[in-house]
Amino acid sequence: MKFVVLALFVAGAYGCGLPTNPPVVSRVVGGEDVRPNSWPWQISLQYNRQGEWRHTCGGTLISNQWVLTAAHCISKGREYRVAMGKHNLVETEDSAMFMTPADIVVHEKWNPLFIRNDIALIKLQSPVVFSDSIMAACLPADGFILPHNEPCYVTGWGRLYTGGPIADILQQALLPVVDHATCSKPDWWGFQVKETMVCAGGDGVMSGCNGDSGGPLNCQADDGSWEVHGIVSFGSGLKCNFIKKPTVFTRVSSYISWISAVSKEKHFRLLHFKFL
Repeated sequence: MKFVVLALFVAGAYGCGLPTNPPVVSRVVGGEDVRPNSWPWQISLQYNRQGEWRHTCGGTLISNQWVLTAAHCISKGREYRVAMGKHNLVETEDSAMFMTPADIVVHEKWNPLFIRNDIALIKLQSPVVFSDSIMAACLPADGFILPHNEPCYVTGWGRLYTGGPIADILQQALLPVVDHATCSKPDWWGFQVKETMVCAGGDGVMSGCNGDSGGPLNCQADDGSWEVHGIVSFGSGLKCNFIKKPTVFTRVSSYISWISAVSKEKHFRLLHFKFL
């Protein structure tokens, strides 16, 4: 039986993974502009470069004070801020909120050489108030494995094509899940893909691209809510859409215990956990 555990702060009318303006999704493969505020947990991780804030990675709001992103998105010495409620990165929007991190926790076993444990948590300076444009995604059950060909969506402001410009407007793309048995074949990703990862795409048509790193793989649960099952980790270095080289995500369900331990250590428990 599925249930939701609420932590110290109550989300009120805004439950996890249930946007007020649901995304317009289809089985058509190809990137497209999203419906405004339809992925309200999507954040833009930005860094300060000579007084100018620049988008570097995506991320997912998983509570009113915690953001999930990739470890490889974090560099020592950089000043970061989290942009929430954004649709168009180059426009001023009333829905937007910007907050600096109170803490950034990179997985203690993050290995940049072999791209292992590519996950990090960002604690915001203070809890955000959920709204139509800012709310949390749900987390999957501990250890849950997505079935082959499950229709999930990657979202982000990454490059529109190999070597192309960063998107101004948040994009979404259908990326069917590729099971581990297929993705680990020698002519796919082979030994580079571990069971703590999930692959999606690989048809040579659509994938994540530079700038999408750290962002979510959104998959819809049976109850209609959206769960963040993956964190964009790596893809083909040759081009963004390469046959048999799907986007590889850190599998969130492999790190539920780690997420819980970090949040408790920092004296704040997550708003929403869903268990089967």
